[in-house]
Amino acid sequence: MNRKTLVLPAVVGLLAPVLAACGGSDGGSGDGDAIVVGTTDRFTTSEAAPAPLDPAYAYDVGTWNILRQTQQTLMTMPRGDGEPVPEAAEKCGFTDTGNERYACTLRDGLKFSNGDPVTAADVKYSMERALSIKADNGVFALLSTIDTIETQGDREIIFHLNTADATFPFKLSTPVAGIVNPDDYDKNKLRDGFEVSGSGPYTMKPEVRGDEMTKAVFTKNPNYQGSLKVNNDKAEIVSFEDAETMGSALDKGDIDLMTRSMTPEQVQKLSNASDGAVDLVEVSGLEIRYLAFTTTAPSVKDKAVRRAMAQLINRNELVSKVYGSQAEPLYSMVPASITGHSNSFFNEYGDPDPAKAKSDLEQAGVTTPVKLTMHYTTDHYGSVTKKEFEELQKQLNDSGLFDIDIQGTPWSKYSVAERKGEYDVYGMGWFPDFPDADSFIAPFLDKDNTLNSPYSNSKIINTLIPESRREADRLSAVESLTEIQNITAQDVPLLPLWQGKQYVAARDDITGTAYVLNSSASLQLWELSRGVSG
Repeated sequence: MNRKTLVLPAVVGLLAPVLAACGGSDGGSGDGDAIVVGTTDRFTTSEAAPAPLDPAYAYDVGTWNILRQTQQTLMTMPRGDGEPVPEAAEKCGFTDTGNERYACTLRDGLKFSNGDPVTAADVKYSMERALSIKADNGVFALLSTIDTIETQGDREIIFHLNTADATFPFKLSTPVAGIVNPDDYDKNKLRDGFEVSGSGPYTMKPEVRGDEMTKAVFTKNPNYQGSLKVNNDKAEIVSFEDAETMGSALDKGDIDLMTRSMTPEQVQKLSNASDGAVDLVEVSGLEIRYLAFTTTAPSVKDKAVRRAMAQLINRNELVSKVYGSQAEPLYSMVPASITGHSNSFFNEYGDPDPAKAKSDLEQAGVTTPVKLTMHYTTDHYGSVTKKEFEELQKQLNDSGLFDIDIQGTPWSKYSVAERKGEYDVYGMGWFPDFPDADSFIAPFLDKDNTLNSPYSNSKIINTLIPESRREADRLSAVESLTEIQNITAQDVPLLPLWQGKQYVAARDDITGTAYVLNSSASLQLWELSRGVSG
């Protein structure tokens, strides 16, 4: 067998939105044999989070992987990179020169999976519902530049924005903008449990054990009308407890493909293999990892403590010891491949310097060693996360300036606790909502941010973010974006650590793997089909 390791081009920024039309497509060829995808993402319900798959609530890559298959959006991301293209829409575009009025025309004959027609009123209902419910994870903020939504007949939708927003077409491609049937989704209440319905390329049936969905079974939607070519009749996402169990299932042929979260050891083994039944595909990665601070917490309220941590952490050692060639150090919340990236943390702190950190703490009157607990999730970003935090703990404690404990918690509890501000310092990962610098800045630093962070900088919120969004040419936004990153490096409400690559491992009779992840690392199951192994 000839191994294939494909690397897709990096996404380098947002192209200017244009009025575009995109033809529909028919279904693909499938043989009825479901293509099975493994993941270590866990899908659970709880009293605090009873509606994980409601598009007005879901806001992590795992749940978005479910919704992208089932919820149709006006726009979608194309293969590879580039600006979004119409999906449920026949055409969309700004109708003014100030990027404040955006109009879409729905495709003719759109239907929900149950046969009900999809109308402009349904689009308006869906967007206003997400904004009205205002989920505590801040996903609604993706639509926050909407002022009013106007409909004209059954197919015309006009978005009047409260400020210029050149990134708005990208936001219409995210699951929070998914079109829902008012008969299935109450206007003022989230849809509890794991039931999902929409007008997307698939319908979904969940298999549930207790409070956890263990498998999502996707069947091609016969009523789907859109721009996507569906290359299979059936696909499944199966949740595994850990990467090792998932890898064994792939080796045995129980699953056809796995994505997240593979361990570095698994990636290395597959990369070095000269033959076998599994191919490894590398795709452009925009995943980042960072530490977040509850800046009002007594232990880290003093900016000098956060700055000292930024001065001490050795990203090169962290990456080398834990992730090897599968990640690289990150000195900004904006990855290196995105227009507007600046190495703001390196410019501010340079190489790790314990003497400088000690001096800064002494000048601020901070008693050392500073006692802290750093929190991490045990089951959302892969099992190697523990090793990462052990290395961070060692680096900080070896300086003599900190006394760090670490504590791991399952994601179902962790995600709720961090939003409630129960952790002073905690580790998080991020896949962008769309491939633009705004998606690495606004979700953390704007009002209604996804972390529910108490940190607030009025210049970032009121001046710099709005300035950056006015520029359809993203190169023109670089000055504002750079200043945001510089302020972040000075105040350290967030501490970027690394950015990683993305991999797909698939049995060699599976085709379409080069495009199964989009630029935000979300699954596109419709790209997959079964070919001939060899």
